Amino acid sequence: MNSLYYLGLDVHKKTISYCLKLVDGSIVAEGTVSTQRKSLEAWLRQLPKPWCGAMEATLFTGWIYDFLLPHAKSLQVAHPAMLKAISASKKKNDKVDARMLADLLRCNLLPVCYMAPPELRELRRLLRYRSLMVRQAVRMKNKTAGLLMEVGAEYNKEKLHQAGYFRDLLETVEEVPDSVKDLLKISRGAAELFDEAQRRLVQGLLRNPLLKQRVERLRSIRGVGEILALTWAVEVGEPSRFPTVGHALSYCGLTSAQISSAGKEQRAPISKQRNKHLQTILIEASKVAPLWNPQLKLVHEREKNRGNPNRATLAVARKLVAYLLAVDRSGQEFQPRAIAEKETGCLEEQVAMPAQ
Repeated sequence: MNSLYYLGLDVHKKTISYCLKLVDGSIVAEGTVSTQRKSLEAWLRQLPKPWCGAMEATLFTGWIYDFLLPHAKSLQVAHPAMLKAISASKKKNDKVDARMLADLLRCNLLPVCYMAPPELRELRRLLRYRSLMVRQAVRMKNKTAGLLMEVGAEYNKEKLHQAGYFRDLLETVEEVPDSVKDLLKISRGAAELFDEAQRRLVQGLLRNPLLKQRVERLRSIRGVGEILALTWAVEVGEPSRFPTVGHALSYCGLTSAQISSAGKEQRAPISKQRNKHLQTILIEASKVAPLWNPQLKLVHEREKNRGNPNRATLAVARKLVAYLLAVDRSGQEFQPRAIAEKETGCLEEQVAMPAQ
């Protein structure tokens, strides 16, 4: 029977440092290989089989993972923050990192993180690029207003970015240098370009067969728009990977860090270990969702009456995550059901889960 080999991969932009070990920890091979596909193919042909591998999550991990996976018995991706906490050492270089990954893998101590399927990662890349387009459009609009303020031009802030008003403003504004007018036109054109690009990306994602029905179900929750539904779908991936709502809240960055020692417990600020893309959209959506959803409005008002509007927004975001996860798990549209009225007199609702 062939022995199983354990392969540690320290991935960089141009090279990969590797270390191949047996189950007893003895080193079979180690070295460096180029990240060019032809070099990787030649290297894979020389590797003894069967092997299972481990690599750290980086910017370059995605395509290397897809390239190596068909050749491996199993291939896992390690969580960078947890890996750093486990393997902190005075001596650190590529060879040591590759050995450490191989050791953690063969000892079953590797802190594995979720690796989304390639088609889902492609959709995630498109939606994150849409976020970049929105940020760039906002920068151009702010720059337009800034240019007008620099030369002391008067304008209507609410109408500045309307096409008709902007065109009339350029024709009627006085004592504005021609160079500034040229810059205003450039800024306006760039903002329109970014706006159109992000709209096309959103429409393409909404028509995607992998997302269409799922997004429609998520949007059955009042207060959930297309951007929140799309972000949840592509960032979460498989909802079954969250055993509880608490795990989902932690992933979304809506829980505080816990510090407990000698029977004393202290809550730190919101943890930085989270999906920042999902956290941002949830917080922004939670500021307007109570206007459309009566149940979320009750949650917001109850927390706001305690004196902290930020905590009220956070409470709404947590309730949204519970709704989204329940709908995603059940595969059904949002079906609220009334539950017992609490001491506060607030009647809440929750998702009616399907019978098991």
